[in-house]
Amino acid sequence: MTGDAADALTCTGLAYAFGATNAVDGLDLTVRQGEVFGLLGPNGAGKTTAIRCVTTLLPVPAGMVRVFGHDAARDQMAVRRLLGYVPQQLSADAALTGRQNVALFARVFDVPRRERAERVRQALAAVGLADAADRLAGTYSGGMVRRLELAQALVSAPRLLILDEPTIGLDPIARTGVWEHINAVRAATGMTVLVTTHYMDEADQYCDRVGLMHRGRVRALGTPAELRQGLRERLGADALPTLEDVFRAVAGSGLDEKSGEFRDVRSTRRTARRVG
Repeated sequence: MTGDAADALTCTGLAYAFGATNAVDGLDLTVRQGEVFGLLGPNGAGKTTAIRCVTTLLPVPAGMVRVFGHDAARDQMAVRRLLGYVPQQLSADAALTGRQNVALFARVFDVPRRERAERVRQALAAVGLADAADRLAGTYSGGMVRRLELAQALVSAPRLLILDEPTIGLDPIARTGVWEHINAVRAATGMTVLVTTHYMDEADQYCDRVGLMHRGRVRALGTPAELRQGLRERLGADALPTLEDVFRAVAGSGLDEKSGEFRDVRSTRRTARRVG
């Protein structure tokens, strides 16, 4: 897969190893402007490592990563200015109010001083936290914390929003609420969204396209309907496969605890316990 400056994200031959383990093994991936792209796969597939390369939290030792045409290896600051990022691990400070948390991110992302107060207000309003803005984040529910983290990522008005397991551990109502706010911001701004999730119903409902990643590479790519239809053709016309069936067909048993991402399995479990 190739891309150009018109694409939000292009990865070509991206590779990253932890010692002798290839966490990302020649990843080719293109995310189009304005779409919601779901990067799916079992724990240890390489998703989080790939995202950390895209966000410049990890170097790009082999291959190429471009964000709106900017090289993530050579032009890190330009890439960072285009991104918003919600990691798996909780990042809100419980000792600060919601407004203070978002204002901190506004400073970190170099939002101009004269614009900060209004941008913070807009970000909190966009995720439905205006009324709770001056409460300590430590008093928020799990769903509110995730929405606060979304506001932190949105305050810099990113062109590409990256969400790594954004609804992990949330109940169905809170999960729906998070996605409603994501889609509202996307509709208003044209923002591109790259999301990882293990909730197949979310991917099916909210993603324009999905890539199924296993052992460091994308093994299947298309709209949810295309992937379901492809498996149906293999199984027979009477089959009515779900996206979860496609996931199982591509990834098999899934967890590879020898992967460099086994640490992320444990951190994801900790996050789910804290959110819950």
